[in-house]
Amino acid sequence: MEIYEYLHKDHEKVKALFQELSETTDRQVRRRQDLFETLKLELDAHSKGEEKFFYKRLKDSEEAGDQVLESIEEHHVIDKLLKELDKMEKSHESWLAKLKVLQENVEHHVEEEEGELFPQAKKVIDSKEGDEILEKIESFKESQIAFRK
Repeated sequence: MEIYEYLHKDHEKVKALFQELSETTDRQVRRRQDLFETLKLELDAHSKGEEKFFYKRLKDSEEAGDQVLESIEEHHVIDKLLKELDKMEKSHESWLAKLKVLQENVEHHVEEEEGELFPQAKKVIDSKEGDEILEKIESFKESQIAFRK
């Protein structure tokens, strides 16, 4: 599997979690909490691994540097929304509304990343280096998730 396919699969996993969460009701607080914890873990491990290995490699490139800086800022906004959602009562009527805002931010980020950054990155990162970055991200993400469970 190449790095772009791996990152895309991560994006799809998060998309599915958002779908499941959006179908919960205010009465399903425990399920909502469990799904949200999984979403937080996935988003946090994904974004940190991406920044540490993928973005770091692209940050100084002429092709992708500006897009990487924007992507890092989008990660920051997503992180803030996650923290706000985490502090809220999961049964609160506005919780799902804020989750929708988070989902829209994530979807926008994914669209730009896959539609703009990936093609730029392919001009900078050859397949061998992509495989090395993929291994680092996989290992990092697995350790982050295992540590937090």
